Amino acid sequence: MKSAVETLNPTRVRLTVEVPFEELKDSLDAAYSKINQQVTVKGFRKGKIPARVIDQRFGRGAVLEEAVNDALPKFYTEAVNEAELSPLGQPDVDITELKDGETLNFTAEVDVRPALEIPDYSGIEVEVDAIEVTDEDIEKSVEQLRERFASTAPVERAAEDGDVVTIDLEAKVDGEVLEDGIANGVSYTIGSGELLDGIDEAVKGLSAGEEATFTSELKGGSAAGKEAEVSVKVTQVAKRELPELDDEFAQLASEFDTLDELKADSRKRLANMKEFDQATQAQERVLEKLLELLEVPVPEKLLEDEVNTRKHNLEHHQLGQMGLTLDKYLEIQGKTAEEFETETREAAVKGIKTQFVLDELVKKEQLNVNQEELTEHLMRRAASSGMSPDQFAQAVVEGGQVPLLVGEVARGKALAVVVEAATVKDTNGEIVDLGDEDEETEAAEAEATEAEATEETTEA
Repeated sequence: MKSAVETLNPTRVRLTVEVPFEELKDSLDAAYSKINQQVTVKGFRKGKIPARVIDQRFGRGAVLEEAVNDALPKFYTEAVNEAELSPLGQPDVDITELKDGETLNFTAEVDVRPALEIPDYSGIEVEVDAIEVTDEDIEKSVEQLRERFASTAPVERAAEDGDVVTIDLEAKVDGEVLEDGIANGVSYTIGSGELLDGIDEAVKGLSAGEEATFTSELKGGSAAGKEAEVSVKVTQVAKRELPELDDEFAQLASEFDTLDELKADSRKRLANMKEFDQATQAQERVLEKLLELLEVPVPEKLLEDEVNTRKHNLEHHQLGQMGLTLDKYLEIQGKTAEEFETETREAAVKGIKTQFVLDELVKKEQLNVNQEELTEHLMRRAASSGMSPDQFAQAVVEGGQVPLLVGEVARGKALAVVVEAATVKDTNGEIVDLGDEDEETEAAEAEATEAEATEETTEA
């Protein structure tokens, strides 16, 4: 077999392959054997029909077609390996010449990873937010904890904002009560926005035993997305009562004996969270600077596939779970379809470029992923997916996704190398040392890298 490579553009090549006919022998034998098992010829036992009889009865062309279809993937792979290419996606194959007993010639056009020369990144400088925990931050944190320990007490008055009401609901569409449109004894905090649009206005001012009707677009159920007439009856009004901020509250809500100790712990916890955010901000900004240092061409077909994948995942998985349509989501976000398309495409371009650059860095820096790193990453991914580590690991293995996870870890390590070499200052002008981050912060960097890098971009 002979092959040659023609570069069509920085991300696409054409392979021209010439195969001597004798190299098709194994595929021809396999073709005759396959046809033998599929056909019946009077006078011959099944599977024992001579090749010449198959040629006479069914045509040599059918045999050649079967043999070529069997052989093409093997010869294509050999040509790719010989040329040391990194193909992306499936090739467009065209058989240019097929002469029985002489030769098989074909071309294969395929997208490839662009050749990248990683520049010196040691001069990258970025600025991140300074870590500052204010008294106001502490008070807000403690207040949020206080809200979690609020109690309720029934009151004999009309419902007000912030009250917890117990309600019965009935939804009708086109005058018909929905089978899944009745709910009794629902507890709802007025102003929380957790139920239907318009319910806050409907129940405010109602006392126990009173009811009202309003219209709203249903978020889920059998009539999701449809306009419904909803009847709501208040059966109880309860006032939320917050506990006093004192040592007794600290003992109730935490392992601490005093409110001062609780606040000190909140300050420490908030500082850790801001360190986490600072590290994430640093890696995001370093990545942006790195991408600015070099031109990264993006294959158009790969880009279109990635855009479609992102849109499909959003519309059919994320929004589907929330009972939202894409149109409703765009309305909530205040975006037009054109703006959404532009943002999705820009995110896909950045994701693909990120993966190309970080994968090249992995090779340049000769970074490897050990079993411990892979296991830690798998544990984090399992936690974020809501699955147990065993369930997630089984799904990864069965789906053949282990190389994908290895790539994610390697890219996280590659970005960490660049961040370590960069100069990071906070808004106060102080140098930020990210070298002694704890494990959680390092994990955050790796996960943030995955969010930038497209997980759908895999080699053929």
